[in-house]
Amino acid sequence: MKQFLLVLLFSLCFGTFAQNIKLQVQSDEFIFGDDRPFAQCHASSIESLGEGEYMVVWFAGTREKDDDVGIWFSKGSPGSWSPPKMLVKVREDAHWNPVLFNAPDGKLHLYFKVGKEIDDWETWVMYSEDRGHTWSQAKELVEGDKGGRGPVRNHILVLSDGTWLAPASIEKNRVWNAFVDRSEDGGNTWLNTETLILDRKIITGEGVIQPALWESKPGNIHMLLRTSAGRIGRSDSKDNAFTWSPVELTDLPNNNSGIDLVKIQNETIALVYNPVAENWGKRYPMQLAISFDNGNSWPIKEVIESGEGNNEFSYPSIIYENGHLIFCYTWNRERIKFVKMKVDEIEP
Repeated sequence: MKQFLLVLLFSLCFGTFAQNIKLQVQSDEFIFGDDRPFAQCHASSIESLGEGEYMVVWFAGTREKDDDVGIWFSKGSPGSWSPPKMLVKVREDAHWNPVLFNAPDGKLHLYFKVGKEIDDWETWVMYSEDRGHTWSQAKELVEGDKGGRGPVRNHILVLSDGTWLAPASIEKNRVWNAFVDRSEDGGNTWLNTETLILDRKIITGEGVIQPALWESKPGNIHMLLRTSAGRIGRSDSKDNAFTWSPVELTDLPNNNSGIDLVKIQNETIALVYNPVAENWGKRYPMQLAISFDNGNSWPIKEVIESGEGNNEFSYPSIIYENGHLIFCYTWNRERIKFVKMKVDEIEP
């Protein structure tokens, strides 16, 4: 297991005040080895099971879109993971983009997509009440609704008023749009917002998908988005995610691949992504960025894993728990990489 120490210091320009942060990588490892029972794997999602244990899910099979692709999982802690096993396969169509979510009532939810083509995706959901040992019967999230209801790639956000927000998007005829699904009854029913406004003369190509959400203060919600324009997009809401500002491009590069983020505290945000400013560009390196001002600037950028040639380090999933950043990502479609970092803020 590779271990190393990163000490990252950042000084804000407010008098003599300095904002310092130290990140110590405690774990950097594969969840399973080359003896995996599938050819390819991708699009992992991670959640805590408590007591230092985690559950990781991903889709796997012969290759993406093939009918034998299902949702797989492993549980454990750094250095000790259960062998990968199939968790759910509702029928002989490709399964995609599993998303784990720890609900406030203690249930662990799993959302995933089913369908031969992305245009016709169905969103399915199941839940566990015993830390992932047993699961409910899978069912459609919104019966008969195709295309992308519920979380499309990243975690559900629970707002300060208890509302659940699912970051969602749809891909129809190579036109991409993002929106948010809202639930005010603990995930039983969902109401989708209008798709985000974007200027397609600026955001060229397909558009925007796969939002990642955070709440800065009650009622103020923000998202970063994967785009086809070479940079990460951003939209903001001041009314509990009912309406959203037009998408604007940030200075953060994006290769039209998945991103994820998590709020650490106050206005401190951690983002994992590929810093490549090219539509459908290379999917490496995997990089961590830190913002201290609610995502307006990102003064700390640290490469987690570099790469070369045909390497692919992509589709990260990140959580924050008990002073640690924990994330996983696709490693060359062959394995899932797990990283755990201790986060310390140092007084000036």
